[in-house]
Amino acid sequence: MISPQSVAPERRREAPSFSSFFGMKKWLMVLGLLLVVFMFVVPVFRLLLLSVLDNGTWSSAHYESIWKEAATWTAVRNTLYTTAGSTILSLVLGVSMAWIMAYVHLRGKRWMQLFIFLPFIIPSYITTLAWIQFLGKSGPVFSLFGWAPNLYSMGGIIFLLGMSHYPLVYLFTVDVFRKIPRELEDAARTSGAGRKHVLLKVVLPLALPGIAGGGLLAFLTNLDNFGIPAFLGIPANIRVLSTYIYEQIAGFGPSSFARAAVLSVLLGAIALAGTFLQWLLLKKSRVTETVVRDTNPRIYLASRPQQLLEAGIWLFLGVTSLVPFLAMGALSLIKAYGLPFRPENLSLENYYYVFLEDAKTGSALWNSVWLAVFTMGICLVAGTALAYLRYRGDGFLAKWMELFVTVPYALPGTVLALCMIFAWMQPIPGWNPGLYGSVWILLIAYVTRFFVLQVRGSYTALLQVDPSMEEAAKVSGAHGWVKWRRILLPLLFPGLAGGALLVFLMVLTELTVSSLLWSTGSETIGVVIFNYEQAGYTTYSTAFASVLVLAILTGGLLFTALSRQWERKVMKKR
Repeated sequence: MISPQSVAPERRREAPSFSSFFGMKKWLMVLGLLLVVFMFVVPVFRLLLLSVLDNGTWSSAHYESIWKEAATWTAVRNTLYTTAGSTILSLVLGVSMAWIMAYVHLRGKRWMQLFIFLPFIIPSYITTLAWIQFLGKSGPVFSLFGWAPNLYSMGGIIFLLGMSHYPLVYLFTVDVFRKIPRELEDAARTSGAGRKHVLLKVVLPLALPGIAGGGLLAFLTNLDNFGIPAFLGIPANIRVLSTYIYEQIAGFGPSSFARAAVLSVLLGAIALAGTFLQWLLLKKSRVTETVVRDTNPRIYLASRPQQLLEAGIWLFLGVTSLVPFLAMGALSLIKAYGLPFRPENLSLENYYYVFLEDAKTGSALWNSVWLAVFTMGICLVAGTALAYLRYRGDGFLAKWMELFVTVPYALPGTVLALCMIFAWMQPIPGWNPGLYGSVWILLIAYVTRFFVLQVRGSYTALLQVDPSMEEAAKVSGAHGWVKWRRILLPLLFPGLAGGALLVFLMVLTELTVSSLLWSTGSETIGVVIFNYEQAGYTTYSTAFASVLVLAILTGGLLFTALSRQWERKVMKKR
């Protein structure tokens, strides 16, 4: 009797599987590694090289010049203040909400989580516009109380950065809380420990890896953010390193690129310092977490306290996640900025001008959409291929490639934009392909920056598939494409689509990288909204932003509905 195992190799020779593409000879892997190095590592190297060269010779002149300027240390100080303050705020809000959602019995948690993620889903510069209108002199807060906080300040920048990025801390922390064994808490209480002692001595130390991971990501995102410091800091003459680099490039001085390169190294050094601090925290953490998620509530409140807590959470989520956007939408209907919100002052003229009269808007929409689609497609195919290589454990080359593609995403956006400029003005010495100043450099920059998001999403999706299913398909003689189309893709679709959607949304609303790479004819949505606001056309910027928010929310709801239908379809096939 012939066993299936003895037939399988013969069938694979007759019909090479799609998976065998990823197991080609080592020289193809080396070629792929070299391509990854050229695309993801060389730009960073050229940035560092420019900062230490002066007229073709090694020199520290640029560093000495930058370090002697008071404006540099003012920008560094402002960067440290805003980043540290906003990270602390993100940690407090994110950890608190994660603990409540993981442990306390509440009604409507699914909808609460949707509103928790809303400030992060919406681009931060649009969130800034919403809060400006909410707390502005023509907003509801000033109308009711005759006073409103000044967002054009250090405190305003810290507040909006923290509010925009606390969902990242929540995302990293909530599952860690759910994985902490409740038996440890029960044992501590049996020993006489109170709830506060259990929280401080048991729960938080065990949750430290998730808290540190979320805190680091919030720190890097706050450090990288350009939109909030630009919208609030530039009018108030508050420079941080990201906006200071932007000013250097916009100045087009004789040494502007070299100065920007030095400032980028400083910004990167701060990012590395934050990463090192996280490493120290995790090194001291000698705890582990369970694998199984316990989603059952651990704390049940009496009826009255539970109602009060639910009302408080909904009030917080409504004020922070919904009301500012409603205020922004209301302002977009005002004929002129500063007029009160009355029926006689309402009109659709702002929308008419933005979408039907201003040619830049249509061009920006087209540029952003096709850049997002192409970036998503490239990342989906190539990123899933690299993720499959990592999943199959194809040696150290795949691991090094994954490490290299992570570098551009870890860099602040302004630093990456400079890397793109230096790398692609002359990718090969003596050859200028004319990419700088065109829309193509934006495509290269977006792929370079967001490629790792698809790799991580696809790799996570692959981990959810039992390897025995792929082996069973091979033994049964299924051709490569048949195996992927009938077995793997239906199982992987939610994870692949989730990563692709994240890449699409990131590119569609991107501002930090685009602010340094755009040129006439290659404007993007973020650039047009930013230019409107900088020129004083607030009603136009809010009109454009309101439509974008509606489009993002609609797309998110459609994606959720389609994902559920797909999961039901897969379950029926099983």
